[in-house]
Amino acid sequence: MLIAENLTKKYGDHIALNKLNLTIKEGEIFALLGQNGAGKTTTINLFLGFIAPTDGELKINDLSVIDNAQETKKYVAYIPETVMLYPNLTGLENLKFFSSLAGFKYSQGELTYFLSKAGLQIKAHHQNLGGYSKGMRQKVGIAIAIAKKAKVLLLDEPTSGLDPKASNEFSQILKELSADGTAILMATHDIFRAREVASHIGIMRQGNLVTVIEADKISANELEDLYLQTV
Repeated sequence: MLIAENLTKKYGDHIALNKLNLTIKEGEIFALLGQNGAGKTTTINLFLGFIAPTDGELKINDLSVIDNAQETKKYVAYIPETVMLYPNLTGLENLKFFSSLAGFKYSQGELTYFLSKAGLQIKAHHQNLGGYSKGMRQKVGIAIAIAKKAKVLLLDEPTSGLDPKASNEFSQILKELSADGTAILMATHDIFRAREVASHIGIMRQGNLVTVIEADKISANELEDLYLQTV
C-alpha cells in the first residue's frame, strides 16, 4: 500500500532523506523512531506530496505519488501532531464538513457512528472543538479517516502530549483500523507505544533508515537499548 524506492530528499548540500526503501502492506503499522531531524517527518511529507523528492520513487496503492498527486490523496488520511479543525464547530459539524470535502455525504446517524467508532463519547459530538482535549481532537481526525474510507493513515507524533489513558485509547483505535486493513505509517518518539502498537519498527538516523525490526521480536527495554545505541 505504501512503497518508497531509493527515496531521497536534499536541501542544497544537506541530505534530509537518503535512499529510503520501505514497504508497508495493508493492515501493517510501521513506526518510525528517531531524533528530531532524522527524516521521519520528511518521509511523511513526501508521501503526502507536500514536498517533492530529489530522487527515487514513492507509491500509494501502486500509484506514483509524483505522477498522480491528486489521485493518491484520495486514499490517504493525515493526522499531524496538532490536528487542525474548526474550534467554533462541533465534532459532528467538523466531521460533516471534512468528509464532504472528500466527496462523501453522510446522514447524522452515520456521522455519529464514525465518531463513536473513533472512540469519541456521545456527549462530545455536539460540543464545540474549542473545548476538546488533544486526544478528543485526534479522535475526530480518526473519524474523518474512517469517513473518507482511507486505505492509508499517516501520523506525525500522534501521542505527543497525550496522557497515558488517552495514549492507550489511541493505540487501541490504531489496532482496530489495522485489523480492518488500513496501512499505517507513524512517526513517533514514543518507544513504548511504538513497541505496543506497531507490526514493524524502523529507526532513523541522519536521514537513513538504519534498522527495521518486527515489533513482536523485541521487548520494550531491548528496543530502548537498541534505539540509544543507534541514534
